[in-house]
Amino acid sequence: QVQLVESGGGLVQAGGSLRLSCAASGRTFSSIAMGWFRQAPGKEREFVARISSSGGSKYYADSVKGRFTISRDNAKNTVYLQMNSLKPEDTAVYYCAADTYYTGTYYSTDEYNYWGQGTQVTVSS
Repeated sequence: QVQLVESGGGLVQAGGSLRLSCAASGRTFSSIAMGWFRQAPGKEREFVARISSSGGSKYYADSVKGRFTISRDNAKNTVYLQMNSLKPEDTAVYYCAADTYYTGTYYSTDEYNYWGQGTQVTVSS
């Protein structure tokens, strides 16, 4: 079992920045790959970023590449999503997710077996 709690969401103007955090508990965090997804109203949940258990491999959706950075601190059992140059289209509920058994589809919600409750990010124009 893995418990995930996100924080750091809020309201920001376009061009601004936010850093999301996701605190994990319940299993050895350093052995788990982590991802961030987001879901806008009326849309499906979509992949944002992923980081391997060691932090050595990172993947991003094209829509956030160059603006968002995923990182982790295994000593603090926490994964982060630094979001810069935010756009109104980044408005969504952001979820962190844990992948305890990688099957090869890092961009799919089906790959991840534990989810946080989500944190709202709203970008005003």
